[in-house]
Amino acid sequence: MLTCEVCGEELLLEEDLKTHLLLVHLEADLHCPLCFLSAVSYDQLHAHMSTAHPEEHPKPLNSTFARTSTSKTSMAQPAGTPAEKDKSIRASTLVNLKPQEQEIPPEPEHAGPLSATLSAEEPETLQESDWNQARQLWSSGGRPGTFQMLEHSGEPNLSCPMCALVCTSPLVLQEHVELHLEEQHPEKGRRLWDCPMCSAECADSAALQEHVELHLDPCTGSSSSDVNLAVQLQQEEEQHRRREEARQEAEHFKKLQRRYGLDGSGGYRRQMERTMEREVTRGRLAPADFHRKKADLMESLASGVDDGRSRTCGAVDALTEYYGTPACDCAHVWLCSDTDHFGASAGDKGWGCGYRNFQMLLSSLHRTEPYASSLQEKAVPSIPQVQRMIEEAWKAGVDPQGASHFNHRLQGTRAWIGATEIYVLLTWLGVRARIIDFHQPTGPGDTHPRLFDWVRQYFLQSSQSNRLPPKVIRTSLPPLYLQHHGHSRLVVGVEQRKSGALALLILDPGLKLSLSTDAVSVAIRHIRKFPSSLKHKQYQLLAVQGVLSAEDKQAAVFNSRTLCAEKIP
Repeated sequence: MLTCEVCGEELLLEEDLKTHLLLVHLEADLHCPLCFLSAVSYDQLHAHMSTAHPEEHPKPLNSTFARTSTSKTSMAQPAGTPAEKDKSIRASTLVNLKPQEQEIPPEPEHAGPLSATLSAEEPETLQESDWNQARQLWSSGGRPGTFQMLEHSGEPNLSCPMCALVCTSPLVLQEHVELHLEEQHPEKGRRLWDCPMCSAECADSAALQEHVELHLDPCTGSSSSDVNLAVQLQQEEEQHRRREEARQEAEHFKKLQRRYGLDGSGGYRRQMERTMEREVTRGRLAPADFHRKKADLMESLASGVDDGRSRTCGAVDALTEYYGTPACDCAHVWLCSDTDHFGASAGDKGWGCGYRNFQMLLSSLHRTEPYASSLQEKAVPSIPQVQRMIEEAWKAGVDPQGASHFNHRLQGTRAWIGATEIYVLLTWLGVRARIIDFHQPTGPGDTHPRLFDWVRQYFLQSSQSNRLPPKVIRTSLPPLYLQHHGHSRLVVGVEQRKSGALALLILDPGLKLSLSTDAVSVAIRHIRKFPSSLKHKQYQLLAVQGVLSAEDKQAAVFNSRTLCAEKIP
């Protein structure tokens, strides 16, 4: 008696057993007990089990399944032949599990049930490249779309890259490959989403979004402390930057105050006293002489009149005499009215040029009509007195913007003054003045030929055009106040060479002038200035142009609120 190992039925003959296996079991719908594979032949199922589930050895529940490896032609051979013995029954122990509740529906292009065929030419062992290909396919994500694309590609046979199975359905191949990869890498059974801000991994995009929002939300957990710390550090850095900028600005402001004499270190009197004290310390001045000079200083300051120690009278007269000699090689020279030279002293060295130039200009106005009769000040004031006069002019409403620049205070300081403060003084004294601004070079090499032409035209206004001018033309015009960055001087004339070149004749408060004939011939080298010697970026000229009536003075005071210089060009 022969027993069917699948269902346990007993048969008498071997031919009956083969027929039973073919009709009852072989042509029945076979299912893989461990996956979704179904509607395959025994050989296909056997190959699938041996490759896809090599490590699964479940215990049989109800029966064992066996079939012969012979085909229908081999079944017709007589029993007991060598072919029959060679093709003996092969058995594989499988578990007959319950069919799946939902089977994979057939695709529209497959009319019959899903099928798979085993290719005999495929190798029984897998190469490393096949495993890599399968892993890449698995880790690429979006796997159903990949197999769906294969399904519509029209390929009749789809080979498993990890075993010898050949499938005709992409869905069957998909499930089959996933079983391989789940066994090799169980952790890759689902895609993980990496957080871009930390090392966390999320199961899906929604969980990843919630996780990232925790990083970005300043009101949650440690992220809030991180954001607060970042904000605090930024605020501290900004405060440090502002403090550093404020410190640098304060240092720069203090340097400017020291440079322009506004640092509160004392004015003309204090500087003169310190100079005399150093002379005593060095043994160059006797103590008795120190006290005598100090007494004279206090007397001069009390009177408000310059002590005349640095004054040189008749400077323009000496220039007139020099240019009258045959040794002077020039075509024409125009000179202003007689002017005295005031040089710097120990009390104003380094900052008093503006005050000394005003003293020189005032000495000329005292000798020229109509200014001499209109000026109440008949003596040249000292530098502290000039400071007091400027403060009085500010109080009268002249140039309020300039007054605020000096904080309405000049006395007791070493503050520099310029053309604007000279304008304030002259306006307060009832003298009409005009400021001309040469704000940029007008010639090659950063020179100012327009400045030289303007000065020449200024002195030509007093000469008669119908007569040939002499070599030396002495005018009744006041000198011109010349200001540039860091220094100021006084223009007392203009020289025209035989070649037509012009040169300005300038008195400098820093120059120690002697009126002897030999001394003037030497000093003229420092007085004569050609265009190549005046190469500052900007120059200002202040010209005196008559006296002011009471109404004109009031209008000039009002207009000084928006004081602007005339720009050339």
